[in-house]
Amino acid sequence: MKLKNSLKNLAIITVLLLMTQVSGFAQGTGSFKGKIIEQSTKQPVIGASVMLDNTQFLAATDTLGVFTIENVPAGSYSVTFSSMGFQTKNITEIIISSNKTYYSEIELLEDATTLEGVTISTFKGENNPLTPVSSFSYSREEIFRNPGAQGDIMRALSTLPGVVSSGSQFSAIAARGQGTRDNVYMVDEIPIFNLSHLEAEGFASGFNDPNGGRFSIFAPRIIDNVAFQNGGFGANYGRRSSSYLGLGVKEGNRASWSFSAQADLLGGTVIADGPISKKTSLFVAGRYQNFAMLISMLDEQRAAVSFGDYLIKSTTELNDKNKLSVIAMFNPEATSRKIDDIEAGLDMNEDNSGRTMLWDHQSSQAVVGLNLRTLLNNTSYLTNVLYYRASTVDNNFGRFNPSLDSNGIIINPRADGYENRLRHITNDQQEVGYRSIYTKNFDKLKIIAGVDAMMVSLDYERLLSRTDTIYTFRARDISANPTQYYQILDPSQFNAAFDDNAFNGSGYVTLSWKVANGFTLNSGVRYDYTGFTEQHTLSPRLSGSIALNSRHSINFASGIYYQDPGYSDIAGQTAGNTLKNERTIQSIVGYKMQISNDLKFVAEGWHKQFDDVTVQPNRAQSYLTNDGSGYAYGADISLTKRLSDNYYGQVSYSYMESKRDDHDGLGEYDYIFNVPHTFSLMGSYKPNDKWIFSGKFRYSTGRPTDSYIIHPDVFNDPDMVRYSQEVTRVNGERLPDFISMDVRADYNMHREWGTFSAFVDLVNISNRFNVNSEQFVPETGRIMNIGLGVFPTFGVRFEL
Repeated sequence: MKLKNSLKNLAIITVLLLMTQVSGFAQGTGSFKGKIIEQSTKQPVIGASVMLDNTQFLAATDTLGVFTIENVPAGSYSVTFSSMGFQTKNITEIIISSNKTYYSEIELLEDATTLEGVTISTFKGENNPLTPVSSFSYSREEIFRNPGAQGDIMRALSTLPGVVSSGSQFSAIAARGQGTRDNVYMVDEIPIFNLSHLEAEGFASGFNDPNGGRFSIFAPRIIDNVAFQNGGFGANYGRRSSSYLGLGVKEGNRASWSFSAQADLLGGTVIADGPISKKTSLFVAGRYQNFAMLISMLDEQRAAVSFGDYLIKSTTELNDKNKLSVIAMFNPEATSRKIDDIEAGLDMNEDNSGRTMLWDHQSSQAVVGLNLRTLLNNTSYLTNVLYYRASTVDNNFGRFNPSLDSNGIIINPRADGYENRLRHITNDQQEVGYRSIYTKNFDKLKIIAGVDAMMVSLDYERLLSRTDTIYTFRARDISANPTQYYQILDPSQFNAAFDDNAFNGSGYVTLSWKVANGFTLNSGVRYDYTGFTEQHTLSPRLSGSIALNSRHSINFASGIYYQDPGYSDIAGQTAGNTLKNERTIQSIVGYKMQISNDLKFVAEGWHKQFDDVTVQPNRAQSYLTNDGSGYAYGADISLTKRLSDNYYGQVSYSYMESKRDDHDGLGEYDYIFNVPHTFSLMGSYKPNDKWIFSGKFRYSTGRPTDSYIIHPDVFNDPDMVRYSQEVTRVNGERLPDFISMDVRADYNMHREWGTFSAFVDLVNISNRFNVNSEQFVPETGRIMNIGLGVFPTFGVRFEL
């Protein structure tokens, strides 16, 4: 991939940065207000200390847990929250604006651990006895600063140990030997199955897309906190078996209004945030992205790509006991490549050429949810969540038949006609769900018990308009006629229609017992009923932490995890072919050393056993079975410096093996996410209140890809020359290693009217072409690589 007009782009960036040097009004002052509550009981913490680091500004909470700091000069601050009997918490980059009040609700974890006179600074989800293994978190500012992530939470997670991503081209994550669709996603305690844009179902085989989407559905600065657990999560969560990702959407400011707008290379984002009454706050965000400029700058093939993300969240303190949050999200997207986008001169063998495919993809996702938290007494509370989720997908895939020269260059894209709708897929889902979680705290025991119930409606159709030819195959796919070096796909083998409803129900309980000082044991069990599979499952789980001393601990987790089949996989089966839930048995043991209050070292080893794995006997057909099995194992080490003292960073290394066996006589093979070695190094430094510089280096072993041989002229017809690809060994080779260096620079200027920012975020500055996958080109017999080189973005942001 080539970066076009680089001097012009550099000039644009330079102008943007020079704009930040314009003079403004003198800085004014603002206020910082908030409420501190206990994480375990949600009760107010009285007498807690709040200090703006490296200043004389401090305050203490009153009998309601509320604090206020007045007359703070506009700028960014790091804040420390502390109280006797609680872990000290640090929040970085609190932005104080002139004549405005920054408001935040803070949760503190109990039982502070002292390190030779220094108190550990905890971050969301960290040092929590309920999540002793594989726990990581990001603050809002850490997400935004993450170089190469461009404010995207899913891209920011790619640097965590044990996480495999598809580099800078895709944003979905895969954890510890499993796939991108195997993760639990919770947004304000609402289960959501898809957090990414631009994952066109049916683009390849339509089964377990190894890449996932390309951008998350959350614009920068929407997510306020992130809790990620790379396996070993408790019985509270299920129906997915790999990892847990909990996202908290920012609550509206209860004290004053603020407005911000960001314009970048892909589009723009607008956010409004403030109170609408004494008890209710509002947070509203809208984003629209269009890739036309970027596609032109990167000299990519023409296509129309756009999406939007619209969110509104209100938070109301109904009274001293009840807090109600209401959230609504709408996420439409559209992408197309039509015959008018194809120009003569296109090289069919060039990377990212798109071959002879045409497509028109339209989809949307909508979520509405209510979350009511009720304080029952001083030691217990109840959370009730009611939600509605709907998604629609309408995909058309076509083909054009161009005339080519001897080198594979298109002479005329319309020479032999084209089809806009060879394959058509619609997938409409609706879900109404209810969750009720009860939490009770005793002296040395904590009980969490809950029930989930959901009614799912699925309307799915997949149509092939005519008999099609498949040019990539395995020998077993054409065993009926082994001299025919291609596969005929009949509509009867592809078409599917499904319109049905199903009920899913779950119940779970977790007991967290403080056995002794420094020894916590968590035991739990989860029951699930899955309507579409008519299957009852029981999942016992156990985890714990043993503190060797004030700095060192041993942590462990083990359990059984069941995973529901994907809805599109259920809908694609013939009558009578009912899929089963996949089962994973996980075991994790780790060592953690808290070197200082914000510096942590973690080493973990893990193992997974997979049973009843869904497999696809014939890649071109929709028929699936649960004949597969497999295993994965590995080890992760990481050293994390949390954001404090104006800098933060992380270095991590992961070793992993992931194997599968479809029990089809071909034996064991590397799973698509078998990436033995992954290394990442990331750092960010803020030399003053204006500049922030960040960098990230990533390396990983190349992904597995099939071994194959090429058959020429399979039709023996000079007027219809076609090649075919016979797969001789599934994932028998590897793509080139992934190597990328990302850099980011931010400039911030605080003035009396607000804050002006400019940023440059460059992914893969060396422009190394990192290959994510290969595609065979039957017209030329060559291999086209799908991947990405440099990926730039830059923009400006105003906050008023």
